Amino acid sequence: MAELYATLIIKGSRTYQDVPKLIRDKVKQVLIDLDLEELIQE
Repeated sequence: MAELYATLIIKGSRTYQDVPKLIRDKVKQVLIDLDLEELIQE
């Protein structure tokens, strides 16, 4: 599920703030692993 949200963030259809709090840390790690930290805006 984290990968799905990360993909949606990368495509621009969702933002990091749209991610449910329960999986926000996992999505954050996926984006960091992809060197896309700039998409993480808390």
